[in-house]
Amino acid sequence: MAAMSNPARKLAPSRRVEKSPSAFRTISEVAEELDVPQHVLRFWETKFPQVRPLKRGGGRRYYRPEDVDMLRRIRSLLYEQGYTIKGVQRLLREGALKHETPMPAEEPVPIDTEGRRSMLEKVLRELQDLRVLVEDFRRRCSL
Repeated sequence: MAAMSNPARKLAPSRRVEKSPSAFRTISEVAEELDVPQHVLRFWETKFPQVRPLKRGGGRRYYRPEDVDMLRRIRSLLYEQGYTIKGVQRLLREGALKHETPMPAEEPVPIDTEGRRSMLEKVLRELQDLRVLVEDFRRRCSL
């Protein structure tokens, strides 16, 4: 018996429907969005207990929006900022990433080199004054 094809399937567009920002995502959707392989996401789940997707029948994973945000931060720290897995784990343990929200891209701020130079010169003078005080204190304590 010949397999019957579904005519509606042939007519359906191959584009994915845009999901709501609060919708759960599958592992393939998250992997595509973050541009990482699915096995990397599964590995990160073992290293970062903060990422806890729901697992349904057959072990299918569904990521909450907060899981996707956390994965985005982890990816940025690992791939863009050069942290190691242990370094990211430490940041998460210390709560450094807990309430961080993604920052919008900003326009570069022009650097006021003359203002920076005068500020740095002032800091240098203060440090030199402190050095004199510390050396004087050491001299007095050693008598």
